[in-house]
Amino acid sequence: MSNDFDFLHGEWTSRQRKLVKWLVGSDEWDEFTGEHSAKGFFDGAGSFDENVFASKGFSGVSIRMFNPDKKEWAIYWVDSRTGTLQLPVFGSFENGIGTFYGDDEHQGIPVRVRYIWSKITPTSAKWEQAFSVDGEQTWETNWIMEFTRKQ
Repeated sequence: MSNDFDFLHGEWTSRQRKLVKWLVGSDEWDEFTGEHSAKGFFDGAGSFDENVFASKGFSGVSIRMFNPDKKEWAIYWVDSRTGTLQLPVFGSFENGIGTFYGDDEHQGIPVRVRYIWSKITPTSAKWEQAFSVDGEQTWETNWIMEFTRKQ
């Protein structure tokens, strides 16, 4: 519902795992850390977080908006490397897992994008991004964030 992302409010650190090359069958992961600050607005129907990846020299922002008529979230991403607001993914939470889908492209290749929020507790959470180029028959997970709440 409209308060699904309240768990994310506050300050976090994260362990990042990102595939070095996407959509080429790579299994080489780049690992780094992140710092995150999240808050809600519109009485829980909106969520905003800033993600700072200091060792990589960039930051990103997620903006999430809940549509009460559709009972779904739209999630947008923009990072400091491009300044371009990416196309949204749409979805909802069921049984404590949030699943969101959208269409985008990677290096000129049309991709189906999937975000999954899982393993949500008061002090931890996990986010994964995956791409499909075959109509959702197979997925390549290319970015994983494991969050730990700052004490």
